[in-house]
Amino acid sequence: MLVGFDTSDDAAVYQISPEICLIHTLDFFPPLVDDPYEFGQIAAANALSDIYAMGGKPVSALNIVCLPSDLDLPSAKAILAGGNDKVLEAGINISGGHSLADKEPKYGLSVTGVVHPKELILNRGAKTGDRLVLTKPIGSGVLSTVDKAGLLSAEGHQTLVATMSLLNKRACEIAKKYQVSAGTDVTGFGLIGHALEIAEASDKALVIKAEEVPLLPEALKWAEEGFLPGGAYRNREYVAGRCLAETDVERGREDLFYDPQTSGGLLLCVAAEKAADFLQDLNTAGLTAAIIGSVEEFSDCRIRVIS
Repeated sequence: MLVGFDTSDDAAVYQISPEICLIHTLDFFPPLVDDPYEFGQIAAANALSDIYAMGGKPVSALNIVCLPSDLDLPSAKAILAGGNDKVLEAGINISGGHSLADKEPKYGLSVTGVVHPKELILNRGAKTGDRLVLTKPIGSGVLSTVDKAGLLSAEGHQTLVATMSLLNKRACEIAKKYQVSAGTDVTGFGLIGHALEIAEASDKALVIKAEEVPLLPEALKWAEEGFLPGGAYRNREYVAGRCLAETDVERGREDLFYDPQTSGGLLLCVAAEKAADFLQDLNTAGLTAAIIGSVEEFSDCRIRVIS
């Protein structure tokens, strides 16, 4: 067993030969959107993300589904169809699963992946001087809250769903060319929470440039109006004392850094001299990626947010 609970990595890793490690992960949750097919796609992409975050390639998936007795059959089929199509996009098949009755629908996957030990990406190992690269914009938690209230524009909804259902497959494939020193995916603990995992596991400090962090369209506007999910407040409380933001960083933008993401992008540490080429490759592949900060030696604070 190479990776377990010790450093809050994205999945468990077990080495079975000198050239093969197995990556095991599981994730499922209730609907974030009304459309059952979109829900299935988002949940599947989110579960697959942990494999990509560790530099791996998915090889098999199992469904995990909870269905209320009064849920109509077409909706149940659409959830599973959405998940299946996303799994096929990842290049694998669903080989079984488990279902049970519940008051609220829930869906996700148990996924197994493989990775060569030398290509394994952990959240420890960040090096002083590395640049932080984020491969997707943030703000999905805020926009999901707005969407549930029926206030999000049609264009905003389409962008939100497209972003959450986008696989991190291509970002992972590109990252293999650049010898990433540490990384994770940005999900429920928000950008700051997952950055903190890298900082603490690596015994470093991370500096995030607030204006460089890519945001989903409309996210800043709604954050400034206070449409924050409860998880954003819990995330801020969790990192209290370990993250400091400069006074000129606008509050709405800072709030988005604590926003819990669903199927967010990869947060990767790469050598400074390779960062620009890495970013160009990501952008050329159609990803809304950005260099958002750097790795420094730890002194008194794990995360600093600067303007």
